[in-house]
Amino acid sequence: MDYVNDLYKFYKVAENERRPRDYIHSQVHLSSKMQAILVDWIIEVHDEFDLMPETLYLTAYIIDRYLTKQLVLRRELQLVGVSALLIACKYEEMMFPQVRDLVSITDNAYSRKQILRMEKAILNRLGWNLTVPTPYVFLARFAMAASYFNLKNYGEMMNMVSFFAELALMQYALVPSKPSMVAVAAVYAARLTLKKTDSWTRTLKHYTGFTESQLM
Repeated sequence: MDYVNDLYKFYKVAENERRPRDYIHSQVHLSSKMQAILVDWIIEVHDEFDLMPETLYLTAYIIDRYLTKQLVLRRELQLVGVSALLIACKYEEMMFPQVRDLVSITDNAYSRKQILRMEKAILNRLGWNLTVPTPYVFLARFAMAASYFNLKNYGEMMNMVSFFAELALMQYALVPSKPSMVAVAAVYAARLTLKKTDSWTRTLKHYTGFTESQLM
């Protein structure tokens, strides 16, 4: 299993590359509240289409990276969101919604042509660089460590961790944060909520690389 540790060491290095910046002050037509509303809507759409968790986190990353680089009008924000979802679906899913489904989910606010045009614009602006560790890369590993590697406890822990991690996607202040930090904060919040005897353990420190004092 040594390669697993090496893989996560790579993720910890890679997460520092191409991270979204604090962009909202440069987006003269947008606000942090609008970003939160968009992500909340994306979560609903993601659930409606029963997509993989990886798709949700990659969608949020694509949105924030694009908004870091490109000025967007208010009327275009949902278009950016649905186009980012399409890109993430193509990247992560075996079966994914068709463009006509995405047109319908926006109540026909945008045409097929507009979605495909925005998809291309996003990919070009990001240089087609989509291979990045999102919080989800770290969530499963950290949640397993938080469950003491007991599959019986893992389901409950992962559900609670996922709840907090999705909430984090709607917190604009966390956009520039490292994905591993978002993941570990979700685990910490989950353990406190589930009233675990020890809010943080040596096992969690070992697998996450964070001490409890760093999370408080």
